[in-house]
Amino acid sequence: MTELTIISGKGGTGKTSVTASFAALAKNAVFADCDVDAANMHLVMVPDIKKTVVFTGGKSAAIEAEKCIGCGKCYKHCRYGAIKPAEDGKYKVNEYACEGCGVCARVCPADAVRFEEAESGEWYVSDTRFGTMVHAKLYTAAENSGKLVSEVRMEARKRAKEANAEWLLVDGPPGIGCPVIASITGTNGILVVTEPTVSGMHDLERVLGLAAHFALPAYLCVNKWDLNEEMTENIEKMAADLGCISVGRIRYDNAVTSAQVAFKTVIEHGGEAAEDIKEIWKNLKSRFKEER
Repeated sequence: MTELTIISGKGGTGKTSVTASFAALAKNAVFADCDVDAANMHLVMVPDIKKTVVFTGGKSAAIEAEKCIGCGKCYKHCRYGAIKPAEDGKYKVNEYACEGCGVCARVCPADAVRFEEAESGEWYVSDTRFGTMVHAKLYTAAENSGKLVSEVRMEARKRAKEANAEWLLVDGPPGIGCPVIASITGTNGILVVTEPTVSGMHDLERVLGLAAHFALPAYLCVNKWDLNEEMTENIEKMAADLGCISVGRIRYDNAVTSAQVAFKTVIEHGGEAAEDIKEIWKNLKSRFKEER
């Protein structure tokens, strides 16, 4: 099995559209949406959820009103401003502001603070028209997205091995933070999708530095390259200097938006961008075959 993770240095570059298109092209694959903070691959994959698992990450505080004596010690010691006075002279916790440090539970003389595992999200195993998909949703203001990404990848790998899948295609999160690291560690290679802008070039450099740190083979795809051909050439030159191999370009194509509106992949909808993505997929398969 070959695991390919598709990432981007910034959001909005077309990473998910490319991943979903690969899903349509792959004949024997399992898919994982590891952009758990803002998952959206389900919009075009239209998954039929078969399994739901609650994800717990970190702890959260809650004050039992019947035990609270209104001393205010929790309020004074909370450095995150998560505890506020209630109308009855007691105190309550803002669950969205709580960082789970546990100080309030330590200083409470009445043992009124519950400090328990917090439900932070859910992950799912679903059927799609292209195969099995593992995806997740992190609750609002919840933490430990990196841990949730790891759980999604572990389940996806398990499903891929059970199905004897040829590919595991991972839609990674943008940026270079913890969720990205969790999505690329141990993968067979990464495809970085960028766009021909100054910010696209800057963030590409950062994400390629991350790939180099983990000694991962990195490939480049410039989306909407024809909007700025000079910048595209500069990006491809910089990437080559950093050891990243360009596997193709994707033209700007209104058909991409039309496909999203129709809940379809670009490949299913067709168009110039679809032909470009097919060529990139062909080049990637060839590259992985050579390296193996």
